[in-house]
Amino acid sequence: MKIGELAKRARLNASAIRYYEKLGLLPAAARTSGQRHYSAESLDRVLLIRFACEMGFSLPEIKVFLSGIRETAPVGPRWKKLAARKIVEMRQVIIRARRLEKLMRGLSQCHCSSLHECVRRLAISENLSFFARDCPRKRKSTSSLPV
Repeated sequence: MKIGELAKRARLNASAIRYYEKLGLLPAAARTSGQRHYSAESLDRVLLIRFACEMGFSLPEIKVFLSGIRETAPVGPRWKKLAARKIVEMRQVIIRARRLEKLMRGLSQCHCSSLHECVRRLAISENLSFFARDCPRKRKSTSSLPV
C-alpha cells in the first residue's frame, strides 16, 4: 500500500510514517518509481507504535521494544519487561503529581502581602523543597565566566 493509504488507515499524517521510517521504527519501504510501498505488516507495526505512544512510551523505548522482533515472535515477554519499567516511572509521576496538587491547593489560598513574604514561606515548605530538587537549574559553564 502507498504511504497515503497507510497513513489514512493508521489515522496519522504521512509525515509521521516517514518519521517512523527515518527513526528505524518502521522498516524502509520498497520503492517503485520513487513512491513508497508498504506491506500489510507495516500497518500492524504503525498501529502498535501509536498504541505504545498513547500509553506513554517514548519513541526510543518503542524502538528498543521493536528492535529485532520478528512478525511471528511472541511479544508478551517484551511487553512485560517494558511495562514493568513504565509502571515504576508512572508511580513516580503519580507521587509527584499528588505533591504538586497539594502545593497548588496551598497556593490557591495564598494571602502573602509581598513576593518576599511568599518566597520566605515557600522556602520552608516541605513541598517546595521536594520540587526544587526536581527542577532543572541552568549552570554557568566555566568557559563563559570572565577571566
